[in-house]
Amino acid sequence: MTGDDLFSAAAERTLRGQAPLAARLRPRTLDDVVGQTHLLGEQGPLRRLIETDRLSSVILWGPPGVGKTTIAEVIALVTKRAFVRLSAVTAGVKDVREVLEAARDRLGQQQQRTIVFVDEIHRFNSAQQDSLLPAVEAGLITLVGATTENPFFEVNAPLRSRSTLLRLEPLTNEELHALLRRGLTLESAQATDDALELIVLRCGGDGRQALTSLEVALALAEGSEITLAHAEAALATSALRYGRNDHYDVISALIKSMRSGDETSAVFWLARMIEAGDDPRFIARRLIVFASEDIGHADPVALSVATGAALAVEHVGLPEARYNLTHAVMHLARAPKSRAVVDAITTATEALHNGASSEVPLHLRDGTTPQGSVIPPRRYAQ
Repeated sequence: MTGDDLFSAAAERTLRGQAPLAARLRPRTLDDVVGQTHLLGEQGPLRRLIETDRLSSVILWGPPGVGKTTIAEVIALVTKRAFVRLSAVTAGVKDVREVLEAARDRLGQQQQRTIVFVDEIHRFNSAQQDSLLPAVEAGLITLVGATTENPFFEVNAPLRSRSTLLRLEPLTNEELHALLRRGLTLESAQATDDALELIVLRCGGDGRQALTSLEVALALAEGSEITLAHAEAALATSALRYGRNDHYDVISALIKSMRSGDETSAVFWLARMIEAGDDPRFIARRLIVFASEDIGHADPVALSVATGAALAVEHVGLPEARYNLTHAVMHLARAPKSRAVVDAITTATEALHNGASSEVPLHLRDGTTPQGSVIPPRRYAQ
């Protein structure tokens, strides 16, 4: 090893020791990745493609902190391919061309293929995305794009069609707890259960945010056990908590307040859920159900308002998404109420269970018999 190599290795070790907790905990094998079992589980499609070294270009999309960059780097380690990172925020077409030229040289001289990881790929404009197309199509590189935006809207159709789209989900509370425990083990630290619970509830499935909050709490604890007070200070928030049974009581209070038209109470219980760290997507789902179950055709706009709030939660996230949820709750509380939709589907279901014929009448079929002859239109008296 040359002198330059020795200094480089020493610098890398120093940086690794000073790196944020999330970086120091970054997995090096597929089994070390927390979450995304639908992709990386024993029979997960991404795991099978990686382990058989048959991975083609992929676009990983999902909310922040769920493992997009982590998975890309593990792919590079497992497959032994060269790994080149590009940031769509700073890289231009010239940078892309240089990376592709280096990949061509690497393949020709070392017979080593290259993974090009493009973070925030939705920030690439059309020209930048198009510059990747020939190399992706020819197999010169394996593109791994990461985005928090829906690729159907933000990634060019030609590039999208040459890539496998993989949706990453927010980490579950259990997965976040496991991640925090790893962090505590690495730091040889202890934390109370309520401190960890607060961090988990406040981070909304974002593993990176959870580890960052834990790191701040560790600094505040100064070597002692992390308490709820340390977690509150790290998150700059107070713990307004409730148990599992309270969770169902509060959502019930929200629904019943909207049903009775009590807008003030409905918004109060919404705030209670948000401040307690409830999943905003759960709240949004309940609003969508309420819009059809309790309002229906009495206010056809209600369902659009509820689904719009759910979409806003996905795109905006907390804390700002509380405005979208409040907007929806106020509208639903004010709207006229009707159970006609529930009554209609209940009546139809009961008819089926009570023996009503489920055969489709001739005049309602698709116009052809099994023998292929056309059924003439039914004639009605004038």
